[in-house]
Amino acid sequence: MTHSTIRIDRLSVFGRHGVLPEETRLGQNFLIDLVATVETLAATQNDDYRAAVCYAALCDRVVALVAGEPVQLIETLADRIAEDLLAAFPTLTRLTVRVNKPSAPIPHPFGMVSVETTRERFLPVGFSLGCNMGDRESALSMAVTWLGVTPGVQIEAVSGLYRTAPLGGVEQPDFYNLCVMGRSALEPLALLRVCKEIESRLGRVPGLRWGQRAMDVDLLYLGDRIVNGPVLTLPHRGIAERAFVLVPLAEIAPEQKISGLSVSDMLIRLPREADDVVPCAERLSCIAEDLK
Repeated sequence: MTHSTIRIDRLSVFGRHGVLPEETRLGQNFLIDLVATVETLAATQNDDYRAAVCYAALCDRVVALVAGEPVQLIETLADRIAEDLLAAFPTLTRLTVRVNKPSAPIPHPFGMVSVETTRERFLPVGFSLGCNMGDRESALSMAVTWLGVTPGVQIEAVSGLYRTAPLGGVEQPDFYNLCVMGRSALEPLALLRVCKEIESRLGRVPGLRWGQRAMDVDLLYLGDRIVNGPVLTLPHRGIAERAFVLVPLAEIAPEQKISGLSVSDMLIRLPREADDVVPCAERLSCIAEDLK
């Protein structure tokens, strides 16, 4: 993705914010600083103003909020500005708002009082995890833990564990699979790096295609982002054809739309074989498979 940084400094707006009655009665000028990270690929590819964030439109919304309903805390005002702009401009991915109050009621000499808040846009994200080497259940649990402690990733649900037959005709043990869904503020390639780092930590090394795996961590989707690059495709091109992805994903995110179809609809349309994806809710099937 291509990003630009928009900076707007010292936007002066008259407002009536403060704790003291004099502040809401008399009012004062507030100075607002914005630093916005914006996806600009759609705009810059065709030099298309309509796909860009209008600086004047940003300022108009800020002015309306600052000049509008009074609040006691400039912290509240900063948060309201950040929430409003992220909701109004979908290509904003990160926003820092600083509210400066030059005439704060402080009985001492000072230069400026300001409050700064930073917000990031969190998009729905899904992962598919699988392995068929070693202590598979423990390895998957560790991979989920590492995903959950990654800055910029919020895990909301983890599917149950499933046993699935390997693809590709290579003789090897069955896989254990699960899916994870949540929200993330990270960019697609940053999430891909996270996936590869977790695989490496758990012993993944380059090997035979369709061969045994110490760990697979696949990024399935990130909001409605579309990526067609040499190292990453989003949404993941194999989702609609893989029961070992759709079955656990449908357990935790059945209504998630991917390329216009919900996960549950994809699963209904997928040709299935008997026992292609076996739930391990009671672990009996998994234990039996381990004893072979």
